[in-house]
Amino acid sequence: MTSNYKLQKFSVVLMALLCFTDVCAQRDTNKWKAQIALGINSPSQSGFVTGFQGKSVNFPTVNLGIQHMFKRQFGAKFDFGFNRFSNDGNSTEFKTNYTRLNLQFVYDPTESIGFLPRRLGLVTHAGPGYSSVKPLGNYGANKVSLINFMAGFEVHYGITQRMSAFVDTSYILGLGSKFDPITEGYGSFNGDLLTITFGLTFSISGCQYCD
Repeated sequence: MTSNYKLQKFSVVLMALLCFTDVCAQRDTNKWKAQIALGINSPSQSGFVTGFQGKSVNFPTVNLGIQHMFKRQFGAKFDFGFNRFSNDGNSTEFKTNYTRLNLQFVYDPTESIGFLPRRLGLVTHAGPGYSSVKPLGNYGANKVSLINFMAGFEVHYGITQRMSAFVDTSYILGLGSKFDPITEGYGSFNGDLLTITFGLTFSISGCQYCD
């Protein structure tokens, strides 16, 4: 009788430890992630001066980031983005590089949405940043730096315990001043940018989709 009681007590303690370890593992493994993504961009035409107009769809856009979750649903990420866009057929010829650095708040509402399939997840992000615009070729002197504010959302699909594929749609609000004189805007840009990218998220602190 005593032996059975001890065995039952040991089983209960063991199960509790396993459950606690599993819960802690799920919390810990999602803390740090790295992201890489490739896609397209669309600059707002209001960001160009008269005589210059960008293509509505441009390639490439490259995003790299590191994300840290402070809690299961809340975190922050620091990311870098590179974009290139060029003139359309009705514009003076130009090519422009647009790079940015952003520190963003991250919110993961997946747990609050009950109808999503198990491997799907949603993430929203928003925060301020710094943009650098560098025209190429004849207009290389017309460099511009400006503050931006970026917001977007990601849809993730878990591939393995450590990796997920995602699509991100983001809007980058450019907070730049007007070009004065207008010649300073030749080949340059001070407007907003829409980006759509496809990429991979790697968990660097353990698995991302633990059972």
